[in-house]
Amino acid sequence: MVRDVGADPFDGSLYVFRAKRADRIKIVWWDGSGLCLFAKRLEHSHFCWPTAGSHEIRLSYAQVMALVEGLDWRRVRAVEARAPQSAG
Repeated sequence: MVRDVGADPFDGSLYVFRAKRADRIKIVWWDGSGLCLFAKRLEHSHFCWPTAGSHEIRLSYAQVMALVEGLDWRRVRAVEARAPQSAG
């Protein structure tokens, strides 16, 4: 599946797969020495997932953490940081 998207599975990217009922996810990534697998199952909820047909989605660190916790990662946005007006 990764090969079909044209991505390099050894570049450190996370590949996330979900069960049909959306109550379980598996995350696979290459850490430089081998493949790592993280799996999680939600007891009373389901994971928020993009619509069908989406092949590649890029998430920020905060969005990945929201996904793993079972939260709606689409609602997580980066806050624009402004440079300070004065120092001291």
